[in-house]
This record gives sequence, C-alpha cells and structure tokens, in this order.
Amino acid sequence: MNDIASVMRHRGEFARAMQNNRHEVTPAGILFPQQGVLIGGVFDLEHRNGKGELCGRDISANIIPTEGLNYLLSAGVAGGTVVNPFYVGLFEGNVTPGASLTHATLVATLTECTAYDETTRVAYVEGAVSAGSVDNGSNRAEFTMNATKTIYGGFLASSSTKSTTAAGTCLAAAKFSASRAVVAADVLAVKYTLSATSS
Repeated sequence: MNDIASVMRHRGEFARAMQNNRHEVTPAGILFPQQGVLIGGVFDLEHRNGKGELCGRDISANIIPTEGLNYLLSAGVAGGTVVNPFYVGLFEGNVTPGASLTHATLVATLTECTAYDETTRVAYVEGAVSAGSVDNGSNRAEFTMNATKTIYGGFLASSSTKSTTAAGTCLAAAKFSASRAVVAADVLAVKYTLSATSS
C-alpha cells in the first residue's frame, strides 16, 4: 500500500480527528487509532572530532508538537502555506520536549545552542518522498562546533535565525538518548526522517 496516498485519501478524517481530540501523542509520534495511521520521526546524529573520526552516533525518536501537527495538517490537507526549507537546530538544555513546544518558546524551553560556525540554523535539505517517508540522508545538516558544550537534542523549525522567538513553526524535536560532549572543531551531522505509516 502507498502510505502517503492512503493518508491523503483520508485527510478529512485526520482533520476531524484532530479537532475532536481523537488522536494520541505517543513516543513514536501521533497515532490516529480509527484510521490506523502513525506519523512520526527520528533524529539520527553522527558526532565526529576535528580529524573526522567518528566519536559516536545516536538515533532517537522525536515528538511532533501540536504546532507541528497543525502545520502538517494545514499544509498537507487544508491548503495552508507550505514552509520550505525547514532548519535544523541543536539544544543544550537537559529537557525532554513536549507537545506544547512552539517556535516562540523553544529557545527558552530547550536552551538553543548557537556555539557553531554556521551563521544560521542549518537548512533541512530533504530528498524525494518515497514509501511514506522523507529524510535528508543525502545532505545531513552539519554543525561545526566552536566551543565546549554538552548537546542534548535537536529540532526542526521554520526560521533560520539562531535564538529567535519570532512567530514560526516548530515541526519536531527530540532529546537524544545520550548527550554529546563536544569541543571546538567537532562536527555534528543530523539526519531527520519523517514517516507516515498506515496499517
């Protein structure tokens, strides 16, 4: 079954399910029980030192906060404005993002990390949608660190500006399963995969 086609065929049902609170936010994403669909994502982090040697890897399921879910339904179902590109950011707060996270609150809630050479958050350059999934595996978002920090997680947001509290959309966020201690010249390369599966 083509998962995306199945999701789009039932888009009116998803909109009604959201309006009537007939969905569940789970660790794996948002579940629409009556429709048998799960929408969720995964952050895949590679940590390399200044010599290019792999120091570690982390794969962590995300949360798509209510603001992100509303965006997906608006842009994909209700004819709303499409954001392109989204941007990947990092955070250094030892916190687990929740459903109430928004673009306006993520800087303070997560303690956004800005200690990297890139002048803005790094663009999420996704490949083609295939088999109900999309990712930036061919073009990971890379951060060249310029200070000693402990990184706890990552997020996707609609603004490229570091530490902005302006209006926008927080699409996804995840606390990594293990924090990453970084120093100047280390590189963190982030892949994000968003999937919709239908049973």
